[in-house]
Amino acid sequence: MLSTIHGILLILYLIVSVALSVVVLMQEGKQAGLTGAISGAAETYWGKNKARSMEGGLVIATRVLAVLFIVLSIVLNMNLFS
Repeated sequence: MLSTIHGILLILYLIVSVALSVVVLMQEGKQAGLTGAISGAAETYWGKNKARSMEGGLVIATRVLAVLFIVLSIVLNMNLFS
């Protein structure tokens, strides 16, 4: 029974790690930096509503997947399944 749970968690771990890699690679770079702040680029409509855009969704997905990755890493390394 425990080996079955370990196998399921391991498959979930692999899926989460691949999904995390894909989501991170889909995000845009933050290269506007100081230039964007000086020119006022952050005050546009898209800058104010970034959390509702696709980029905001990718940031939230990254956070959720990162937490799942860390939790699964800890659970899989607790030696409960040996």
